[in-house]
This record gives sequence, structure tokens and C-alpha cells, in this order.
Amino acid sequence: MIDDFMTVETLATFWGLVVATGLIVQFTKSIVKDRFGDVAVRLYTLIWALILTFAFAYTGDGIQGVLLTIINSVGVALSAMGGYEAIVDPRAEKVFKE
Repeated sequence: MIDDFMTVETLATFWGLVVATGLIVQFTKSIVKDRFGDVAVRLYTLIWALILTFAFAYTGDGIQGVLLTIINSVGVALSAMGGYEAIVDPRAEKVFKE
């Protein structure tokens, strides 16, 4: 049960970063989507995941820390994008144009 608002300790966890990234992107993506399209929203999500992960969950030292944080940010972004899709339309089927 959630009994507290988002804290720095929460943002230092994987799920805290996924939730924060998802919330920020969902409330602001219309600006990006209207101007640049769907693909840009994915990049926008990754940028927010990078910002939040570097700010709250930077891991390691030197170049290894930077690379590890980037890898973690990609996981956060993918989870944030996939989580939204699963909640909004869990039975969605992609239709490919030929």
C-alpha cells in the first residue's frame, strides 16, 4: 500500500524511476508528439529516464559508472513505455501497414 508521496529514496529505486519517468512523459508528451511524431516520444522518454537516473540513481565511478547509468536508463525508459501500453490497452494488437 502506498502511504507516502514520491521521495528521494523512492526515486533511487528502479520502480520509482519508472513511475516518475512515465508520469512526466504522459503529462508532457503531447507537446513532443504533435510536433515530431511517435518516434520522438520514445527518444523523449529516454532523455527523461537519463536525467532522472543520473540525478537520483547514479552508480559507480568514472566511465564505468556513466555507462552503467546509461544502461539502467534504457531499462527504465523501456519499462515506462511498456508499462503505459500494458495499462492503457492490454489487448492491443499492432497492425502493420504493407
